[in-house]
Amino acid sequence: MSDANNPIAYMQRTRDYYLALGYGAPYAWASFAEVPFTPLAKPLADSTVALVTTAAPYQPDKGDQGPGAPYNAAAKFYEVYDAPTAEIPDLRISHIAIDRDHTTAEDMGSYFPLAALKNAADAGKIGKLADRFFGLPTNRSQRTTIDVDGPALLAHCQKHNIDAAIFVPNCPVCHQSVSIVARILEQAGIATVIVGCAKDIVEHVGVPRFLFSDFPLGNAAGRPNDPASQTATLAMALNLLETADHPRSTVQSDLVWVGAPDWKDDYSNPAKLSPEEITRRKQAFDAGKVAAKKVLNG
Repeated sequence: MSDANNPIAYMQRTRDYYLALGYGAPYAWASFAEVPFTPLAKPLADSTVALVTTAAPYQPDKGDQGPGAPYNAAAKFYEVYDAPTAEIPDLRISHIAIDRDHTTAEDMGSYFPLAALKNAADAGKIGKLADRFFGLPTNRSQRTTIDVDGPALLAHCQKHNIDAAIFVPNCPVCHQSVSIVARILEQAGIATVIVGCAKDIVEHVGVPRFLFSDFPLGNAAGRPNDPASQTATLAMALNLLETADHPRSTVQSDLVWVGAPDWKDDYSNPAKLSPEEITRRKQAFDAGKVAAKKVLNG
């Protein structure tokens, strides 16, 4: 039984889950002893701020990606992308391991806070919202994240003269990917803050700034259908971006989840799954790997 007062230990939970499904050696999560740190080069009210997401653009030909959709590996993306911020895009998170038992991903504002960031820009809390937002792949290969995805995202940020970046991950591996890439941006002189829900993973990697919300995965930007909580979450992230003066600065949001209290005990918990459900999930995961390989190989 999980302690309702403590965050989920996602690294251990993920190890236990995949071992129960019959997979081999546990995944080795990234960790770094040294953490780069870049203070904002100018006041936040004068800075150009970019949003980085692990959400994917909706692809109508890739199956169900709507609210409540099951895991859909066909909807994954494998390269850093950018898109305009002038209009709110249609982004989905069916391709990653969010908490499907306790959230539906029906409200994009809970995982992609572009509307809240636009409001912050209009209110003068940031100097400018970048003209483009950026999509970062969820990549289990740490080497690919370090050698390919990180440099690609950095090049996008440099091209658009980004002063600071807000990363919003969704699944466990998303949290690792954005943490690795945030380090790369900081080393290049771009300040970053991660807004996430998997505390153990982000802190294990080691990042400059982290706003932690103790919510089910898929809600890092605030509670769904609750614009006030989304505004408050972004405000906390911006404050941390501006006021942190040392690396490994973690702030926990004071907002609480209002859904079922047992969500922490439910997420990918093999102890709560029947043998039949474990078999079903393994079959679904294997099918997902095949689908993802087809997408990757064109």
